Amino acid sequence: MKFIDEASIVVKAGDGGRGCVSFRREKFIPKGGPDGGDGGKGGDVIIHTTSRRRTLYQFRYNKIFKAKNGGYGQGARKSGKKGDDLVIEVPPGTLILDADSGDLIKDCVNDNETFVVARGGLGGQGNQRFSTSTNRTPRYAQPGLPGEAFNLKLDLKLLADVGIIGFPNAGKSTLISRISSARPKVADYPFTTLTPNLGVVSPPWGEPFVVADIPGLIEGAHKGAGLGIKFLRHIERNRILLHLVDLTAIDPEDPLKTYHAINTELAGFSAALAEKKQIVVLNKTDMPEAEPAAAAFIAALGPETVYKISAITGSGVKELVSALNNIINNPETPENEEPDND
Repeated sequence: MKFIDEASIVVKAGDGGRGCVSFRREKFIPKGGPDGGDGGKGGDVIIHTTSRRRTLYQFRYNKIFKAKNGGYGQGARKSGKKGDDLVIEVPPGTLILDADSGDLIKDCVNDNETFVVARGGLGGQGNQRFSTSTNRTPRYAQPGLPGEAFNLKLDLKLLADVGIIGFPNAGKSTLISRISSARPKVADYPFTTLTPNLGVVSPPWGEPFVVADIPGLIEGAHKGAGLGIKFLRHIERNRILLHLVDLTAIDPEDPLKTYHAINTELAGFSAALAEKKQIVVLNKTDMPEAEPAAAAFIAALGPETVYKISAITGSGVKELVSALNNIINNPETPENEEPDND
């Protein structure tokens, strides 16, 4: 399934039903008064967030959503039926924007959240409502009011506790498959993964947390190179960033070249991204040239905690997961210490 994270749709709430003009016509009641019922309210258009949805794929072809109109009023003071509401499901992390003005209508962050985005029109009043002492036989009723209609833009930004960033072939997909049940397609591609991957990590203690493999980061990404802008915006929702560095791609003359290149792309896209907390991880320690490359990188980086792992063999991964868990589930605890749960 293609990953769709943007969509434009039209929503139209139901119109209210018209009121009824009617008079009592019963045997032995020669002067029956007005008894026209009210029209029913039009249905609302409701946005509902659900984790069952992972993308905006459903909006690729279906772009017009209309709720049901309210029923007409009837005689004998019978009101028209309320129009059925229309529920539109979106994944958590979806921004609902007014497509015409660009204004944010709703940020759908939480799972199982509902929001009325377009309200149905009220039903018109029947002629019974207009009977007075001076007008005992009103022969008119109100039409129903139209329901609200909007052009909307849906913008999905993935929600994750940890965003894994790095150049293509750094091992992001392999790592996410190692620490979670996600099984992204892994191969030695000369290009970046085309689809973000989400995985849930179940640590030894604390709540499970979500990790996201963020593709699309190459030099010039913040200017639109490759798929950079398309996926850089997903990182804005991540609590912390796991900066994965490929040890086999480190330049001995400039060990921090790829590390600085990624951070330059983050800063170029958003100052907030540049300030996000990062965990630096050196991957592919199983390769022959890894040890001298790691030593050069750590020496150039200075006094900062660096984790060394092999996503292929699993070496160092347990310690990395423990550190991530400490940060997410017990932020007051230093990264390399386990909390006192007694």
